[in-house]
Amino acid sequence: MSAHRDVVEKEMNKKISGLAAPEIMKEAMTYSLQAGGKRLRPILLLATLSAYGEKLGKGLAAACALEMIHTYSLIHDDLPSMDNDDLRRGKPTNHKVFGEAFAILAGDALLTYSFQILAADEENTPEIKIRLVELLSKCSGAEGMVGGQAADLQGENRSLTLEELEYIHLNKTGKLLMFSVVAGAIIAGASSKELQLFEAFALHLGLAFQIQDDILDIEGDVSKIGKPIGSDTTNHKSTYPALLTMDGAKEKLKEHVAEAKKMLAQTRLDIGLLEEITDLVAQRDH
Repeated sequence: MSAHRDVVEKEMNKKISGLAAPEIMKEAMTYSLQAGGKRLRPILLLATLSAYGEKLGKGLAAACALEMIHTYSLIHDDLPSMDNDDLRRGKPTNHKVFGEAFAILAGDALLTYSFQILAADEENTPEIKIRLVELLSKCSGAEGMVGGQAADLQGENRSLTLEELEYIHLNKTGKLLMFSVVAGAIIAGASSKELQLFEAFALHLGLAFQIQDDILDIEGDVSKIGKPIGSDTTNHKSTYPALLTMDGAKEKLKEHVAEAKKMLAQTRLDIGLLEEITDLVAQRDH
């Protein structure tokens, strides 16, 4: 995982530094890209390629594009008009350093550049690139991450049902995780059955990720998670511990991890690294 992360970070820095753009824009984009994220999504994409024994270079453009989409969403989520957060990964948020206008523009630039990177990729066929552009657009847009964020905003200051909460997180978090593994499988030439299994795996993984996130918002260490504890309560958001109790949330976490691994096992591929990532998601402390 460390090797995958290093490869992606080196490639992203190379791409940003080569842009013919104002230096302030590149600084703002790079600031959030280098803020110390886990790189879970690109690592998942490359790990899926590894499960098929494919060369990682075939997925590097998609991995960079995906992380840029994720980073743009964090920049915009932190804005005063959204979550109004001062810290992200232990550092001042983008708008605290560069101001709201440049933070918005940095997010916009990362979003649009991600599709440029996919379109310009020379490692894959035009057919595969079109599939990836379509899938990433869907997973990150109104039918995915952005739609989940909208539902999340609507859900503030009221109690949500478990079904409503799962809808938010299947879209806000789960859809980009789904792109991670499904994109890797598409690049590797997966069968339709394998694509279905990877999609199901990712959606269970996304819910597990969010449940653990909610748990850490109560039990986590601020020095490790890099943001204030209790922000969900402050922002009046429904959470899994609030709906299910802490013990119930932890039990639900175990259920989703078990289902995720069950889907992986049915692919009959070399899934060791993907199983390790699944355990990391469920057991992480930040």
